[in-house]
Amino acid sequence: MSEFAVDPVIQSLTFKLADWPLSRVFLYNDSRYHWGLLVPRRPGAIEMCDLNPQDQVQLMTEIVKLSGLIRALPGVEKLNVGNLGNMVPQLHVHVIGRRKGDPAWPGPVWGHSDPAPWPSPADAPLSNAVSNS
Repeated sequence: MSEFAVDPVIQSLTFKLADWPLSRVFLYNDSRYHWGLLVPRRPGAIEMCDLNPQDQVQLMTEIVKLSGLIRALPGVEKLNVGNLGNMVPQLHVHVIGRRKGDPAWPGPVWGHSDPAPWPSPADAPLSNAVSNS
């Protein structure tokens, strides 16, 4: 079995926050959104069905946990949870806090515009929420 590694594209767009039981948790580096990513630490996983049943349950538990943390952040009115993988095939799940009037509202955030990086990702509200969870 190969060793777990995060896709270089994900690494270039995110800031690592934590390792949860299954997934590595990341902050997407765009200050316009409270945006987290979960990357299950399972080499070769591309789709959720590539995970064993226990990992599938754990991933859902972590999606719900991250969703709760993001939903509690200032300004979040709606959560978008997505697993697309068209650009980066490695299994990863986006959890994004949205609000009416955000730059991409009501459309998808993907490909809308260039990100506005956090001045200090470690000080982003989601970084603090994950470290205190």
